[in-house]
Amino acid sequence: MATSPARAPAPPLSVAPMMDRTDRHFRYLVRQITRETLLYTEMITTWAILNGPRAQLLAYDPIEHPIALQVGGDDPEALARVAKIAEGEGYDEINVNVGCPSDRVQSGRFGACLMLEPARVAEGVAAMRAATRIPVTVKHRIGVDERDAYEDMLAFVDTVAAAGADRFSVHARKAWLQGLSPKENRTIPPLRYDEVYRLKRERPELQIEINGGIMDLEQARAHLAHVDAVMIGRAAYDDPFLFADADRVIFGRDAAPTPAREVVEAMVAYAARHVAAGGRLSAVTRHMLGLFAGQPGARAYRRHLSVHGPREGAGPEVLQEALRFVLRDP
Repeated sequence: MATSPARAPAPPLSVAPMMDRTDRHFRYLVRQITRETLLYTEMITTWAILNGPRAQLLAYDPIEHPIALQVGGDDPEALARVAKIAEGEGYDEINVNVGCPSDRVQSGRFGACLMLEPARVAEGVAAMRAATRIPVTVKHRIGVDERDAYEDMLAFVDTVAAAGADRFSVHARKAWLQGLSPKENRTIPPLRYDEVYRLKRERPELQIEINGGIMDLEQARAHLAHVDAVMIGRAAYDDPFLFADADRVIFGRDAAPTPAREVVEAMVAYAARHVAAGGRLSAVTRHMLGLFAGQPGARAYRRHLSVHGPREGAGPEVLQEALRFVLRDP
């Protein structure tokens, strides 16, 4: 049984780390909508952080706090070095990816395949805990391939919890390491929420977060009756405004939702700064396509951004023009 309780309470709501999605531009957008929800970076390998363009990879705007760095790796020494770097860069948390099932990730010996090596994960977590004071958390699946019994997950969690992991973010689907693509692994294996609930019941001293198939704040509130926290992934990307009332509904803050006009005005100013610094407008606007999902004019808005945003020399005026399709002056 786990012997090391979590050091820090889990933020009750987070946006899941998503490759090619949760970069600094998307995080800046989400932070205009919710001030409290925990945000994650894309998964970055320890090798890239230690040997690549570190300043570029780890850059973020201070407004993004609270923000967690998600890393991929299996070498305890490298993980410890990266944890120390993350703390020095001001990240609020560091999270280890033990959930991604892609072939590329498996070849690097991190992601979901590490669920089959709980002692190795525990060694990495212990090294990170020794190197940093910020929370060290783990994101994983309920199982891998044929090793998907509840008892298998419990054994994994107990081993890693004893090493000092602060929170377990559990994607409530198993992962197939062969035969399914990463996209299929997000939809085909059935959701098994009851097993995540059971984990919290049987290990009440641990901080348990649930992930997978959660579409809105109403569903999040239902899950919070059973676990400490809820992580929303693709739905957050497809419709960022679903977080508009998160600070009040989930965090209990006395705060009205930020009006859509204020959100987009902030993003126009942000896009202008990005372009002025030499960036491409589409790096920002590609994350804004779902911003008005289901609203009148949303199709024309998306089309305008999709056609004009990627053009050479495109500036913030493209975003302002697109907004005319969905926002009307009083």
